[in-house]
Amino acid sequence: MSRLRRLFSRSSGSSSRPVADASPSQADARRATTEHFRTFVTTRVGVEGYLEPSTGDMPTTLLLIATTGEWTRRRVPDEKAARGLADDLGIPLYDVRRTGYPQRMREWNTRRRRGEA
Repeated sequence: MSRLRRLFSRSSGSSSRPVADASPSQADARRATTEHFRTFVTTRVGVEGYLEPSTGDMPTTLLLIATTGEWTRRRVPDEKAARGLADDLGIPLYDVRRTGYPQRMREWNTRRRRGEA
């Protein structure tokens, strides 16, 4: 299985069908991710992107955060793909290793846990 297909795989693992049949194609996964991000950007104010690099157990992800602190995250194949997607969406992209996570995101998470949001 290709690296890109593994990153975008949505297989539940419970199906008896082969993984390639259970997961969407690369193009379908990319379209779904792009559409999700585009909807998020067009329905929120001041969205910024944060690149989260891959680790031993997590793939590279792109995190979008609105001015309210609301956020969404999706897998991306690599940093180049994340930068291209941010450019296409017209949003700034920051490297979370350099900037850290914004305080507004932590505050939004806290409000959600308390049932305030």
